[in-house]
This record gives sequence, C-alpha cells and structure tokens, in this order.
Amino acid sequence: MIKKKIPFNKAYFSNKEILNIKKITKLNHFSSNGNFTKKCESWLIKKLKCRDALLVHSCTAALEMCALLLNIKQNDEIILPSYAYVSSANAFALRGGKPVFVDIDPDTCNIDPKKIEKAITKKTKAIVVIHYAGISCDMESIAKIAKKNKLFLIEDAAHAILSTYKNRPLGSIGDLATLSFHETKNIHCGEGGALLINNPIFTKRAKILRDKGTNRDLFNKNLVKKYSWVDLGSSYGLSEINAAFLYAQLLKSNQITNKRRLLFNEYHNSLIKLENLGLIKRPKIKKDSIYNGHIYYIHILKKKRKEIISYLKKNNINSVFHYIPLHSSPFGKKISQKKMEMNNTKLISKNILRLPIYYELKISDVKNICKYIKSFYKLK
Repeated sequence: MIKKKIPFNKAYFSNKEILNIKKITKLNHFSSNGNFTKKCESWLIKKLKCRDALLVHSCTAALEMCALLLNIKQNDEIILPSYAYVSSANAFALRGGKPVFVDIDPDTCNIDPKKIEKAITKKTKAIVVIHYAGISCDMESIAKIAKKNKLFLIEDAAHAILSTYKNRPLGSIGDLATLSFHETKNIHCGEGGALLINNPIFTKRAKILRDKGTNRDLFNKNLVKKYSWVDLGSSYGLSEINAAFLYAQLLKSNQITNKRRLLFNEYHNSLIKLENLGLIKRPKIKKDSIYNGHIYYIHILKKKRKEIISYLKKNNINSVFHYIPLHSSPFGKKISQKKMEMNNTKLISKNILRLPIYYELKISDVKNICKYIKSFYKLK
C-alpha cells in the first residue's frame, strides 16, 4: 500500500496568485473587465491565435453565449457527442435547441466525423466538438463538413488549453470556442472560463451579451453617447479577483503543461505491456496532434471497472470514471432529436478509468500507480 494517499486531482497553486490579488486593492477595481481581465484576454489572443477572447465566469457561460450568438431558436438542431459534460448540450437546450447526439471514435473518445453527416438535416444549425482529455478531434474533416453544409462550428475546448491540431492551437479553428478555468483544469482560477471568437461577425455582439445586453463596451470607448439595454444578455463577466488569480496561472502555463505531459507519457509508456496483453486499451495519440496532459485514462477490457477502482482505493490511489452519456440521461432522452446507434459511447462509458494526474504528482508516483495496476492483473 502507498503510505500517502494519492488524490485524483489537486489544483495547482503558486502563491503568485495571491500577490496579484493584493495588487487589485491598489487599483480598487474588483468587478469584471478590469486590468487583469484585459491582461488575460490579451494573453489568450496571442497564445491561442484567436481573433478575440472574452473572460467569463465559466465555460458553461461561454457555451450559453454561443447559443445566443447563433440565435438558436425552438427546434434548431445542434450536433454533438453524447459523451460530453451536460453544459455542452444544456446551453443550446435553454434556447429551445434540440441536441442531436452522435457516437464517438473509440480511439480518442472524440466525436466521429463519419457519423456527423448522417445526422445533418435542414434544421441543423451547428456542430459542437469536444476535445476530450485535451486530445484533438479530427478538425480538418469536421471543418470541411461544416463548410459544405453551411453550419457553424464550435469547439468546446474545456479540456484543451495549449493542445494543438496540425500546429494550430485548439480553440482557434471553429467559429467560436470555449475554455474552462475550473479548478479541475490544468489552468484555473477556481471558477472561470473564456469565449474565444474566430469569426469576426460575432465580436461586437458577444461583448454586448457579456455586459447584460448593454452597450457598455461601446460607451466606455466613447463610440456611443448613451449606455443602454440593446440586446439579450446576462452577467457573464469574470470578477477581477478571479482574473488576477488566473493571470498568474497563465504565465506559468507552459511549465504546468510540460509537467503534465511528462506524467502522461510516463503512464503511456508504463502501461504498454497491459495493452499488448489485451487487458487494457490506452488513448491513441494521432501524429497531427499535441496534447496537454489534462486527463490520462485507460479502457478496462477484461475486468470490471469497479473492481480495479476498489483495489486502487485500498492502496490509497483515487481513480474515477467520467460522464454518464447524455443520450441515456433522463433529460437527454426527453429532448434529444434523434435515436442513433451509440455503441462506442455505451462501451466506453462503462469501461473508461481516469488515473490521477496533477502538477504536484511525481514521476515516482505514476510508476507506483502503474505498479499497482499491474499487480491487480497479477503482473510485475
């Protein structure tokens, strides 16, 4: 048994976050859209090569803004994977949209491009892709499908900051993209998110939506004479306290990401034997993608997942599974537009196992975790 418990996740913290928060007291600006908000947004634009970036209070908020920007109306259809977090569907359902769930590629847990075209109808408005575990979807194929059918393309890049596809940062490819800075993510501020804008037709309105449907941004720039309610919107902004915390993390993002990649690689290399024996399946990393080490998972092929979770827990290692597929959830069954085969989604949701990965985790810890996984299978 490992003496010290290994949690599944531990949020990164460097102490510089607190120094940034102390600076706010001198600036005397604590609400949204202050100095640190602007610094974070500039960093995102430069680093992720998007046209514009807006900090918001969560990735959920960013997805809801996507639905508003696309003018989603009753019975508009949105194609997305069922193997996703509820926010990816809920944001569009709130506007009356109908999620159309599509199966995933078993190698990556990402939406299967081959299944997308079969799901398109005259009511389809957008395709939402999710870069699961920070590993890119097949964006070239999906972008071609979106362009051919005149559909908007949205990247839910909640897992994927600093991951790339063919040397392009994830979040820079779709018309719109969303990021999460929840404490479970590589880069965090407790709770936070960002809307990334690549299609310039959305920029002006996105700022109005974030400011409760007002033209405050234009007013502050002296572009309009009166500050007024002009559109739908909500209080989507991120407080300066969170933005100050986040900026310290963004400046450390390369260091954080490199460490997580090292941990990911250690898992990947240490578990080859189990895959070769047909006991597990590892994530498949395609040559055109660079991952950020957000999640390391395996598929349990010849044992019950709950048995290995229990075994690892007895040895002070906390491992977990992930989403319940949205198409099989009570509300998903009620509102989803179509019934499609979800064989890969069903199988993966039953056998996927996520292993601990966080900045403070040591390579020696990963070796020990892999040792216990092997011992579960009575291997050395």
